[in-house]
Amino acid sequence: MPYLYTVGMSRTAKKVTVNLPTDVLEKAQKITGRGITPTIIEGLRELERRAQRSALRQLRGKVRFQLDLDQTRR
Repeated sequence: MPYLYTVGMSRTAKKVTVNLPTDVLEKAQKITGRGITPTIIEGLRELERRAQRSALRQLRGKVRFQLDLDQTRR
């Protein structure tokens, strides 16, 4: 059953137990400047963004559109 993560989240969260390399977690926390849970959430969201960027790159050359730069700059 999901748990409610009460620090700034309005939706339910799933509580999990994971084994992480200590050095990797510590480096990630130093980069984010945050605790364990926010660091893990940020990492998971970055993976999602990476997948979205990859999907967009696969569309390169497949989508055609016409853009009038003079018109859009007005």
